[in-house]
Amino acid sequence: MWTILIPFFLAEGLYFTVKTNWFPITKMRLWMKMTIGSLFCEDIRKREEGAEASQLQSICTVLAATIGTGNMAGVATAITAGGPGAIFWMWVSAFFGMMLTYAENVLGICYRYRDEEGKWIGGPMIYMERGCHRRWMAVIFSFLCIFVSIGMGNMTQINSAASVLESAFHIPLPVTGVAAAVIVGIIFIGGSEQILRVTERIVPIMAAAFFTATFLALWFHRTDIPEAFHLIIKEAFTVKASVSGVAGYGIGVAMKKGIARGVFTNEAGLGSSVLVNAVADVTEPVQQGMWAIFAVFFDTLVMCTLTALTILTSGVYNKNIYQSAIISGQIGHLPDGAVLTGKAFAASFGIKGEWFVAVCIVCFAFATILAWSYYGEKTANYLFGAKSSNIYKLIFLAALFAGSQMNLRIVWELSDLWNAMMAIPNLAAVAYLSKDVIKATRAYIDG
Repeated sequence: MWTILIPFFLAEGLYFTVKTNWFPITKMRLWMKMTIGSLFCEDIRKREEGAEASQLQSICTVLAATIGTGNMAGVATAITAGGPGAIFWMWVSAFFGMMLTYAENVLGICYRYRDEEGKWIGGPMIYMERGCHRRWMAVIFSFLCIFVSIGMGNMTQINSAASVLESAFHIPLPVTGVAAAVIVGIIFIGGSEQILRVTERIVPIMAAAFFTATFLALWFHRTDIPEAFHLIIKEAFTVKASVSGVAGYGIGVAMKKGIARGVFTNEAGLGSSVLVNAVADVTEPVQQGMWAIFAVFFDTLVMCTLTALTILTSGVYNKNIYQSAIISGQIGHLPDGAVLTGKAFAASFGIKGEWFVAVCIVCFAFATILAWSYYGEKTANYLFGAKSSNIYKLIFLAALFAGSQMNLRIVWELSDLWNAMMAIPNLAAVAYLSKDVIKATRAYIDG
């Protein structure tokens, strides 16, 4: 399903990039100033009446959803399945994904409205209903978002965390399930605003710990960094056979795996980030759109790249060995995913490196669970009203406990399908309302 949709993701991202005069490049100083440059300003933390989230809370929640196990395990899988060249194509998808997620978040601010209590109501389902005048499209999107929040945003995340804790620290799966359900349940008591407060606090800590560890690891192997970049660029355009005359990774495989990983990790085009950005304390659509650009930039072009460089400079990955294993069907016997990433950090820090990866995956999974519970609750409220929140939360907590112990092969497959299907109405709506995005952008720049 994702393979079919990838051209549409790239086409829309390219369209908005070109129509805004290559905004991510030509206006890089502007969006960097309005995002990173404002992190120490008090305005980013304010939340006036009617706004459910401050700008800092909204971006932290978006990052909590996107900075998941994919940033650690997913990058390793992209490299083993598509070769180092997959990272280059991940960059390409992220570059065009920046303007796609920019477009959907600009629409989110343009079409949001205040309810009877004066609170902002927004999200993809709102611009589908009020901009495209297609409520049926909004209903489909909302149902799929609920399914994705319980599947991909909940059960698969806790399953990965529980498995890592059992492997690294011998913590029984049920213990992790109960602990997670209790902690998340306590946070739920404080309502949606409590989720936003928690993500606002844990995301900076997670990012700081990740950067510290990766920078140290890369410093230990700093002489290998230029070769790692060279390998990424070279393998991105490899078209010849390389192992016993049999095609190895090749440009096609690298492109497919890299682009798919890029789209999956930063969620550009899904519309999920709009659910929280649309209720932020901001009046200018383009301003919130620039925060969306930053989210994709930070998640994929920064964090995923650091993970990739750590793996490629550590010496634990050998392209020829993995390529031969793919051809012989023995790839399952080689380290992959979180295991490979753990070994990469262990090359610098010993067993503590593997423990660090395990803790990171647990923290990233926890943050993703909280963010997606927020997304799921908002779409449930759209479909069934505010009274549905408690029912949704009970189902979410039950799924959280069950997911920690189940074999989730089917859940993974269904979540992947729901995720892709969720993107279809959003991509259609963003394309239909593209003139509104271009108009808002030009008005901001010219004004």
